[in-house]
This record gives sequence, C-alpha cells and structure tokens, in this order.
Amino acid sequence: MSDTLTPVLTANWADERAWKLGNYERTGGYTALRTALGMTPEEVVGVVKDSGLRGRGGAGFPTGMKWSFVPKDNPNPTYLVVNADESEPGTCKDMPLMLASPHTLVEGVIISAYAIKARYAFIYVRGEVLHVVRRLQQAVREAYSAGYIGSNVLGTGYDLEVVVHAGAGAYICGEETALLDSLEGRRGQPRLRPPFPAVAGLYASPTVINNVESIASVPSILRGGAEWFSSMGTEKSKGMTIYSLSGHVARPGQLEAPLGITLRQVLELAGGMREGRRLKFWTPGGSSTPILTEEHLDLPLDYEGMAGAGSMLGTKALQCFDETTSVVRSTLRWVEFYKHESCGKCTPCREGSWWLVQILMRLEAGQGVEGDIEKILDLCDNIGGRSFCALADGAVACVTSAIKYFREEFEQGMHTPAWELLPYQRSTVFAPVTAGATGGPR
Repeated sequence: MSDTLTPVLTANWADERAWKLGNYERTGGYTALRTALGMTPEEVVGVVKDSGLRGRGGAGFPTGMKWSFVPKDNPNPTYLVVNADESEPGTCKDMPLMLASPHTLVEGVIISAYAIKARYAFIYVRGEVLHVVRRLQQAVREAYSAGYIGSNVLGTGYDLEVVVHAGAGAYICGEETALLDSLEGRRGQPRLRPPFPAVAGLYASPTVINNVESIASVPSILRGGAEWFSSMGTEKSKGMTIYSLSGHVARPGQLEAPLGITLRQVLELAGGMREGRRLKFWTPGGSSTPILTEEHLDLPLDYEGMAGAGSMLGTKALQCFDETTSVVRSTLRWVEFYKHESCGKCTPCREGSWWLVQILMRLEAGQGVEGDIEKILDLCDNIGGRSFCALADGAVACVTSAIKYFREEFEQGMHTPAWELLPYQRSTVFAPVTAGATGGPR
C-alpha cells in the first residue's frame, strides 16, 4: 500500500469557492475531458478497465467491465445514470463531494457518458439535500455555458444532455432498479432481474448505473493514467477512496486514503476513540454490513479483507462505538430503520423486519422470553436472500453479527433492561459524559 493519505477527490475541498467552474479549472479541471475526447470511446473504457477501478457504491464491481456490458447492436439509446441517493446510515462521502467540488462529478459524468456512447445522463440526487441539489444544478449550468455539455461538446461533434433529478427521499431508491423506476415517475420498487439494466434499464434501454464516487474518480484516472491509479491500494482493490468516520471518535469526518488502510490507522489519524474509552464494535460499510469488533482493527479496509472477516466494505461508513454502547439498542435502531424504509414489495422483508423490531424491543426492555434469540435467528434466515433486492440482506446482517459477537447482551435482555445495563446518556456523542448518568426507556 502507498502513503497513508492520498488526497485526490478531496484535494480541493478546502479551496476558496472550490465549487465554481473557474476555480475548478485553475486546478486542472476539465483537462481530463479534453484528453478523453481525443481518444475513442473504446480507448477510454480500456483505460478505466486497466486502472482496476471498482464500484464505490458498495458492491465493488469493476467499473470498466460494467461499461463494456452495454450491447453494441441495441437500437435504443444508451443512458448513464449516477446514483447520488446516498442514504445508508453512517455514510457521508458523496454528499460532501458534490457540495465541495461538484465539477469533479460533472466532468466524470461527461467522460463516462462519452465512453459508453450515451447522449443523455441523469444524476439522481436524494431530495432532502436541497443545498446539494442546487449546488449540482449550478455546476451543470456552468458546464453548459462553457461548452462542456450540450451540442457539439468542445467542437468534437459529441452531443450530451445532463439532467439533475431530485428524488423523493426513499432509501429503497438507492437500489439501482428502484432508482430507475423512480426516475421514470413510478413508485420506487426493485425490479426482477434479468433483464439487467445494461440491457433493459431506463426506458427499457441499455443503461449504466454508477455511484457518485465511482464516476468522480474517472477524471483523475484520465489525468494520472491507469498505472498511477493502480499503484495505490492493494492487489485486487485498486486506488484511493473516501472513508466516512463517525461515532465515538475524537475527530469524525471524511478521510481519503488508498484502499487497504486499517481501521487502527484511520483512528490514529482521527485522534483515536474519545478520551478514556475503547472500541467495542464498528461497521465497515454502514449498518447494512455485518459489525466487527476490536479484534478486527488491523484488517485491511478493502473488498477482500472485509469479505475474509465475514463482512463487506460497502460504502466505507466506519461507525465506531465504544464500551458505553448497548449492542441491543443499536441493533434495534438499525432494524427500525429498515422496517420503516422497506418498500413493502417482498413479504419476508415487509413482515420479517416488523417482527424483528417487536422481539428486539422486548429484549431492550428486559422482557425477553426463552427462545427469543433463536426466534430472531430463524427470522433472519427466512428474510435474508429471499427478496428482490439487498435491503433484506442488510436488515439481517447487523442482527446476526451482533448476536454472533455479543450474544450475552441479548441474553441479559431476558431479565434486565438495556438502559440499566448501559445507561444511554453515557453513549451520547453530543454532550459531555457525566458521572452517575442514568438511562431510561425511550
């Protein structure tokens, strides 16, 4: 692995008015676009393939390979869709990127659309973040005015239209096929696959769907070259990425580093856990990924390292919890989120998440009964892998892993409320810890 910190996507975040076109151009902005337009689309795809860039939205699928799946003989138009519906609990990388340097994404959109021969590109942004939507719309308008988007881009004969679309605030629309339904004006629900979006996606036409960070990484690859990009990271997880660090840490925030850095190194850069506390458990990629513990501090934060530990890198949302935190309470809060955000299409997800909440609430209140833990695990077994999308898998991943590592806390829920075992005031991150603080039910 190369240097601990590698600011590429975040290099200009602290610059004055970095979101303005002129300031972005002064730091080399849109030079990668000119380079790409001097190449054939196939050559651009080849460079991205050679770089080893993998999708930064969670699945980690090779980006260049995904682009190459677009059929060449389909008579319908090809579309590029950028998934900016960031809403995974603990994840905060795409929103600050679009807010601080929206032109990084816009330039990536133009290059990527050119590479897959798309004439239309859509950026689907979470509707609640109105300030981000407006910042992105302004950047797109500036790019149109400068000739980077529109008819005859930079005199090359290539035409491209870019649309910024604000979603309606549904977590399920982070799933790519539900996003497509929402973009078409329908209720956001996942589709049955096949056909896959690459063949029949938006408006039943070939569609490439990529995460914000994946597309925003493309200009740096064109500028620095595939070899430069692949020199960072690990053998199978190439390049740099943005980690979201939150929870009981001294300095939470976004940190850009090569893939393969460890949580121990990340915590050292962030000043460690809050004073006087130690790590109890953490998520490598948001609450949809199985939790890990202190024993996993030195595992590489890359796709293979997390898979080897029985978890996933996901969105690289590093939520860190110290020993004042109740695992039962945290798990309940996560499952309540998934119950609320279930689109209701699949019975195991819709009904199973409801029952998980009921049992976990009982355990949190110290009113559990014999067999509750086994019942939870049986429910999880009947929910995971039995739905149209991965929401159900994420909903049970945090539960099964919590029981795996902290079963005794769930067993204590048979007789003692969680707020008596671990008073909730002590785990808050918004107020100083006071001696003798007591907790209570919600």
